[in-house]
Amino acid sequence: MKIELSTPIENIPRVGPIFVKKLQKIGIKTVEDLIFHFPHRYEDFSNIKPISKATLNKNCSILGKILEIKNSRTWKKKITITKAIIEDKTGAIEAVWFNQPYLLKSLKQGDVVCLAGKISIGADGMFLSNPAYEKIPQKNYQPERKFNGSEKNEEDISLIHTARIVPVYPETEGLSSRWLRYILKPLLLELKNKIPEVLPEEIVKGYSLLPIEKAIWQIHFPNSIKLAKKAKERFSFQELFLIELSVLRERLKLDKEKAVSVPININLIKKFVGSLPFRLTDAQRKCAWQILKDLEKQRPMSRLLQGDVGSGKTIVAIIASLNVVKAGYQVSFMAPTEILAKQHFQEVSKLLSPFKIKIALLTGKEDKIISQKLKNELIEISRNKLLEKAKKGEIDILIGTHSLIQEKVKFAKLALCIVDEQHRFGVEQRAKLSQNKKAKTLKQTNKKHSLIPHFLSMTATPIPRTLALTVYGDLDLSILDEMPKGRKKVITKIVSPKEREKTYNFIRERIKEKEQAFVICPRIEATNNENKALNKKENSSWAQVKAVKEEYEKLSKKIFPKLRVEMMHGKMKIKEKEKIMKKFKKGEIDILVSTSVVEVGIDIPKATIMVIEGAERFGLAQLHQFRGRVGRSDMQSYCFLLCQSLTKKTKQRLAAMLKAKSGFELAEKDLEIRGPGSFYGLKQWGIPDLAMENLKNLPLVEQTRQAAKKILEEDPNLKASPILKDKVKKIGEKIHLE
Repeated sequence: MKIELSTPIENIPRVGPIFVKKLQKIGIKTVEDLIFHFPHRYEDFSNIKPISKATLNKNCSILGKILEIKNSRTWKKKITITKAIIEDKTGAIEAVWFNQPYLLKSLKQGDVVCLAGKISIGADGMFLSNPAYEKIPQKNYQPERKFNGSEKNEEDISLIHTARIVPVYPETEGLSSRWLRYILKPLLLELKNKIPEVLPEEIVKGYSLLPIEKAIWQIHFPNSIKLAKKAKERFSFQELFLIELSVLRERLKLDKEKAVSVPININLIKKFVGSLPFRLTDAQRKCAWQILKDLEKQRPMSRLLQGDVGSGKTIVAIIASLNVVKAGYQVSFMAPTEILAKQHFQEVSKLLSPFKIKIALLTGKEDKIISQKLKNELIEISRNKLLEKAKKGEIDILIGTHSLIQEKVKFAKLALCIVDEQHRFGVEQRAKLSQNKKAKTLKQTNKKHSLIPHFLSMTATPIPRTLALTVYGDLDLSILDEMPKGRKKVITKIVSPKEREKTYNFIRERIKEKEQAFVICPRIEATNNENKALNKKENSSWAQVKAVKEEYEKLSKKIFPKLRVEMMHGKMKIKEKEKIMKKFKKGEIDILVSTSVVEVGIDIPKATIMVIEGAERFGLAQLHQFRGRVGRSDMQSYCFLLCQSLTKKTKQRLAAMLKAKSGFELAEKDLEIRGPGSFYGLKQWGIPDLAMENLKNLPLVEQTRQAAKKILEEDPNLKASPILKDKVKKIGEKIHLE
């Protein structure tokens, strides 16, 4: 059977059903998936040494005959030890393997082998500890020959585990690097001249990249570390280039769509701004103007409004909504949680009360409508009635959760979608909010454009420049880099275990002044094993993970028995969480112990203290979000980072929380320390590993963006590069998520 890139892995010779399951578990389903499963590091065993010159604690390979090999068992630990004596012309050395008794079936006395590993020293002198091994046919045994991967024709090199630069792969249980090398070598030989070049020739030559076939060989079986690096650079470029092409083509696609042009009503905006009980910041004015100018255009706006917690994003969104509604159109406003949706509903209703606007709330379980004509009267209506009103255009602003993109939700004249903390909301999702089936049919037949709503996404997690240029590259950015006047900087402190009592005393003093506190824990409750460890007072790291339920018990009964302590977590019913938040907002709770459910959108002006337990377990961006829950008024606020273990690395990482002047600076630091996958949850986005690794490499990101722009200027539909077009489509499907 001929092997092609599309061949399923179950049809690869020497890959049985057990290995098929293991490969599929890590997302490898075809030959192409397998050959693009790249090594994450290399072992340099290219230095072949005569046995007499082997050096202690250094990697090397030796070539020789097995004089003796046998198994023995240790008396105490019952471990099988395999020992072999290897000899070459210069001397002999012992090789030792632990718990690998099956080696006696593979290696026999008289076999010629190449062994690779680190030289160690024991009671009987130097030995090779757990070396990699390969047998060499007797007829090929030439002690003088160097099997070091430097031959011109690399396909002739028979050694793949020793005597060369050896690839080490990301492994899963039962899929060793040795097995992957064993499968990949013949596969790559079979695929010679069958791997099509993805990148246009001018890109490969213009950026001095290795051609794809050479790069594939050199990334798996490199002749040198330098060539392995060149191969990695080629695929890093390719994967970022594909992402850039995908987002830029998305942008071009959007530019061809049609949207409602909403004129700016200056007098209306001035009246609204004048009615506010506070003064807008210059940043808010600038961002509002950028959005209003976008809404005037006949192509759909696609904009991301980003700013620190408390910088006033919602008010900017309300200005845009008011302008759209008074022009005769509708607005949808989507929030990630019911609590936040209800908070937006209350805030929008309050601020727009003088303007006779019908605002409704649609969540999983409740439907409410405020009719401004009826003096802000809150009306609870049935879901069907609310949906009917939206469909007829009798609701101006519909606020809700993901329920807004359900098929039953229809709008008569939707012109603006606002999404809070849900950035990947693309054209297809917006089309779900379109008005009728007829419009979609017309769009599909290309006879007429259906109207696509304008789109505004909001986030309190600042996006580093590299991410803004890649995965968010199809969005225009508006940045709120200024906080409302009167806000004091939150004082942040790292608290060691010894300083706990002092912190608790400080909290008591502040609560006496009618202030309130949050206590954040990484988990809801301890597992059974953790509880056992806690009962035995074991000092393991997992036993020390703070959990909401246990911390609530401790704080309410032992530490603050005279204070009003409550807890909240994600497993609670929405009604229960709302009840607690109402009590907290009214000042009926002194300390709220919670999980990360308070990370987004909770606004309690009298909460001045944020205590984060197990701070080392959170990323800097998330810690910054937590800290943003306090400092919402003119009172001085505090954030205490409580750590279970203050290692040097933890201190260094958390110190960034104290030094960073803004969330943007902190986001860059978080990206640098933890990488994009952990920073922004991108591991779930289907972004290839090499692209993920390089999302923090600004020069490379800018380089690939320029290359993508140039290609699209010359060939916007990629007609001249069908292979490239197919790859771009596939990566776009992976990363363009809600």
